[in-house]
Amino acid sequence: MAVSFYQRFKKYITNTSWLLSDKIISLGITFAVTVIVTRYLGPEQFGMLSYAISLTALFASASHMGLGGLVVREIVKNREERPLILGTSFALKMSGSVLGYALLMIYAYKSEGWLTENFYLILFVSTSMLVLPLTGIISFWFESQVQGKYSSIAQLSGIISGSILKVLFVVLGAGLTYFAFAHVLQSVMVSIFLLVLFQKKSGFSIVKWKFSLSKAKELLSSGWVIFLGSIFAVIYLKIDQVMLRWLVDDKAVGVYSVAATMSEVWYFIPTAIVASLYPRLIELSKNDSWLYRKRLQQIFDILFFVALIVAIAVNIFAPYIISLFFGDAYHDAAGILIIHIWAALFVFMRAALSKWILVEDLLVFSMITQGFGALVNVILNFYFIPLYGGQGAAIATLISYATASYFSLLVTAKSREVFVMMSLAIFLPLRLPYNYFIRNK
Repeated sequence: MAVSFYQRFKKYITNTSWLLSDKIISLGITFAVTVIVTRYLGPEQFGMLSYAISLTALFASASHMGLGGLVVREIVKNREERPLILGTSFALKMSGSVLGYALLMIYAYKSEGWLTENFYLILFVSTSMLVLPLTGIISFWFESQVQGKYSSIAQLSGIISGSILKVLFVVLGAGLTYFAFAHVLQSVMVSIFLLVLFQKKSGFSIVKWKFSLSKAKELLSSGWVIFLGSIFAVIYLKIDQVMLRWLVDDKAVGVYSVAATMSEVWYFIPTAIVASLYPRLIELSKNDSWLYRKRLQQIFDILFFVALIVAIAVNIFAPYIISLFFGDAYHDAAGILIIHIWAALFVFMRAALSKWILVEDLLVFSMITQGFGALVNVILNFYFIPLYGGQGAAIATLISYATASYFSLLVTAKSREVFVMMSLAIFLPLRLPYNYFIRNK
């Protein structure tokens, strides 16, 4: 029976191991390069670069088009329509990217002026938006096939390429815009590696992708709610750095960005775990509702437990990490990190919640929770940032994540079942010793 269980879950365990291994290696490389770059640029210039990256992330949400998990689900369920699904999804995402890029250029012109240093930074960084559609669609394919190792290989190759270039620019004493170029090159390299791997492993060429207007309408009719939800999600993920620039200055953005980076770098863990198990959850939801709920609870338990360990460890070591690696110029980042890291408790569980929403087809609910979280974050940022600066932005982020991913589940009867699951996960440190006591009584 043990052999049967292992054989059944072998591909999911292997896929998750690949994703985690890639991210751990990437984490080490990215961390080392981030230390070098932040020390070289200093808080103000690093803040300018971070602001451009955050703005790009906000406008790049236009390329999401609500297709994330939806495309994976369609590929799993409709094997014969795969070229049509991939080609149509790519066309939709590319149109969104072009629109987002154009809107960002208008914003940059209006807010930064024509041909200023900040305008050039935004111009260079935002060109990465134009390669995101291809990267996203091919990644969806590998996710649907539980072949995350190929996405991992491509991501790691891109990170290595970009990191080498950034270190080279530091050695050469290059200006700020060169680091924006390195950011773009990293995205381009990931896309190239993914394309090569897809051509070799998928069994059919990208030239066989097809576009269908009827399929586009079908995907958009199912995905528009996810699309709006994704925009709201990016707002409450990135708006803090943008509003810090509006309400304080570039230096505050640079200090906060260091803290946010050290906090958000752990978010790959739930993504890797849930991405591998998502196809299995789809199957269980159709065939075994009891086992489906059991597995979902186990996923929430695992995600919360890992997040709790991370949050506690970061709280203990945050001052030492910031001081040792980033220096006195980023001293205030430690206080921000100690607050911001607790958002991981809700971010980790949100990864599983997002897949549950797709499986149960509760897309409107997802949009409402994301929108409410974004609204709460913007309002709290306006209140807390003038009072507490970067720490105020971290407080707003923590409250908005908890609101969108946990407390909002109390609204409907269907979602309250998951609220109970997440609550049980939160009480896992008490449940474990209690269950042990009951078994050994």
